[in-house]
Formats: sequence, structure tokens, C-alpha cells
Amino acid sequence: MQKLGEFKLPHFFNYPPYFTLQPVRETREKQIQLWKELIIEYCRAQRIFFIGLEEDFPLFSNPAIERSLSHEARVAFLSALVSDGRAEWTDKGHRKCLILWHRIQDWAELILHFVKENGLEDNIMTVEEIRSGIESRGTELHGIDRTVLMRALKLLEQKGKLVIFKGSSTDDEGIKFSL
Repeated sequence: MQKLGEFKLPHFFNYPPYFTLQPVRETREKQIQLWKELIIEYCRAQRIFFIGLEEDFPLFSNPAIERSLSHEARVAFLSALVSDGRAEWTDKGHRKCLILWHRIQDWAELILHFVKENGLEDNIMTVEEIRSGIESRGTELHGIDRTVLMRALKLLEQKGKLVIFKGSSTDDEGIKFSL
């Protein structure tokens, strides 16, 4: 089994036809599903939040079999993730994609679990403490993309689970949890 660093690649990664968009609809659907799962798993394992279509992304080529995904295939696979709610284009030209290895609702649930597990109910924290504080080390929240975190926090605020206090800068925005 081939690896990218510590990440184990699936068997299809060494099968040249999977690097070419398949013309038969059923085969293409299976191909797209496999690629969607691979992209999500890899991004989660490597803690990657963004993929640029024009940038070198390790999954988009396999030097061992001398294959790379075409631009059209990259767009097809990322667009399929967007359709599933697992990614979002960050620009109008569809050149960069935010990968949501957890949907925003799932990130919100992870935040609630984190708060309960650490006894932070009725406490005030900063956004940066959630992203990079001691309590978040070893959790999926540590190093979370700020945009994703803010969207999850705003969802929780809409549900009445917390209040966000604006600070003098984005680094000192506060959150008071009320679970």
C-alpha cells in the first residue's frame, strides 16, 4: 500500500484510469465518490482546510504511475464535494475551495462537546483560546481555520448556546458559553 507521509492511500490511487474522468456515467459516479472520500479523509488527517485548483496538491498526482488529474477532473471532484455540502468555493472564479471535513453543524457539536468536557460552561474564552489554547491541544479544534470556527460559533450563538463579544481586534473576541 502506497503512503503520502503517514497517510495510507487507497488501492485505486495506483490505478491509472482513476486519474482520468470516466466517460460511462455509473463508473464516473463511483470514481467521484471514491475521490470525494479520499479528499475528505486526507484533508482531515493532514488538517488541510483549503485546496487551490492551480496549486500542487499531493493527491492530484501520482508520480509512481506518472498520472495527474486534469483541471476538469479536479473541478469535478471538488464541485461534487461542494454539492454535498462538504466544501465551498471561496472565490467567484472557483479556483480555491474550503474543505469541510466536518460540516459546520458538526463543528458546532464538537465545540459543545469540548466546552462540556472541559467544564467551560458559563466561562468566557477568546476565539484564539479555542483555536490554539492549552485546552484544545490534542482535539480537532486545535488549529481549526478561523473562518470555519467563527461560522460554527455563530451557529451556536443563533441557537442561544453562547454569546460572542467583539473585542478591539479579532484576536480578543470573547465567547461566553451558556449551555
